[in-house]
Amino acid sequence: MASRTATRLVHPDRRELRFTTVLAALGDPVRLAIVARLADAGPDGELACTTFALPVSKSTQSGHFKVLREAGLIHQRNEGTRRLNRLRRDDVDARFPGLLDIAVPQGREVITNW
Repeated sequence: MASRTATRLVHPDRRELRFTTVLAALGDPVRLAIVARLADAGPDGELACTTFALPVSKSTQSGHFKVLREAGLIHQRNEGTRRLNRLRRDDVDARFPGLLDIAVPQGREVITNW
């Protein structure tokens, strides 16, 4: 079995971000919660996938992170055995001003209701 780090992580360029793809990624409560947690980590804050207390299985979590990365909402990088995640706030704000200002509080509400 190939290691997880053998797979190249693909991140769309800022100009490749598509509104409908970003909205679809934000349309799931788990992904919305992930975005809120990353927003709260600050502009340079990175959180490992294992630090998220999500009400889904590990494999489902991986799928959610992949959707967010491929939509251009998060940047992921491998560091040893961990995968670190950072919100691409500058890129999303540049393409869709105000979108995260609406989404992040909604994600915090999701977390509060878990």
